[in-house]
Amino acid sequence: MTDLTERHVRFGEADMADHLNRLGRAAPDLHACVDPERARAWARRLARTADLKDDFGEDEDGGRGASYIRAQARNLTARAQGIQHLLSLVPARADHRPAVVVDVLGGDGLLRRVANARRLTGLSLLTCDASPYMVRAAWAANCPALVQRADRLLMRDGSVDAVLVAYGSHHIAAEDRAELVHEAYRVLRPGGVLLLHDFLVGSPMDAWFRDVVDPYSRTGHAFDHFTREELWGYLTKAGFESGEVTEMADPYVATAATAPEAELELGRYLLDMYGLTGIERRHPADAPRHTVELAKTIFRDERADGSLETYSVVYDTTARAWTCTMPRTAVLAIGRKVP
Repeated sequence: MTDLTERHVRFGEADMADHLNRLGRAAPDLHACVDPERARAWARRLARTADLKDDFGEDEDGGRGASYIRAQARNLTARAQGIQHLLSLVPARADHRPAVVVDVLGGDGLLRRVANARRLTGLSLLTCDASPYMVRAAWAANCPALVQRADRLLMRDGSVDAVLVAYGSHHIAAEDRAELVHEAYRVLRPGGVLLLHDFLVGSPMDAWFRDVVDPYSRTGHAFDHFTREELWGYLTKAGFESGEVTEMADPYVATAATAPEAELELGRYLLDMYGLTGIERRHPADAPRHTVELAKTIFRDERADGSLETYSVVYDTTARAWTCTMPRTAVLAIGRKVP
């Protein structure tokens, strides 16, 4: 087991200045939204915090960042259905300029790359992450990016059209979540929207993290998920004048030339996505198969009529490929700042 105290970040004021300079050249509209003094102060604080953990950092620091990046490179569209739905909820601007979206937990730029691959227009995405390793990977993928914490946004007041917090919101400590939502309200323009996505306590995804990811990942995964009441409370206390807490389909998907290979592709994706090195050690010959079989027992979503939605493998005649789908239902808090 890796000692958690050994995982730390390496980032300072000079690194932040470099990223801001690059941002100014690559995306002036995004650069204009950043408060430079907030950015410099955050970088100075980060440089002094030598023991800050980075689960998504480099292998030598005990992180699983390389494994996560490998999963996205192998299957860019594994979570594309959910990503496209989230981005469809960003309101269009009245002046027809691209809507500025702060992807708070952006990792290596997955959402921006999915948006580009699916030709989603009218969006200007800034990839943000607390992990310098992830932000460097985002820049390497030509995604404008910035190191920041979810509860310490570096944007100017009233400067962005949407704040998107997705695919890792449970990593935000419970005591910091209310501040995250307050910060989102601060940086949104009138008419802007907060999209806070995660999974409910007691959901299949909660069980997956508890029973599989936590014991078998190299970094562990002991994080609390959300309740509907918790999410609604954050929205109302932050001052959002309009909002709702709803659910959305957000499946894992993998494709291949044959049905068995499609299942194995999904297993490989899950192995890398969550850094399940413990499964690889226990099942060196068939870790992908073992992983997908575990997932089949967990991801069983109940439909409105009481029936169960389970994994499926079907042939897509248009794509001429087999598609393996593992169902997931996410919870989504939507906060709207009234114009």
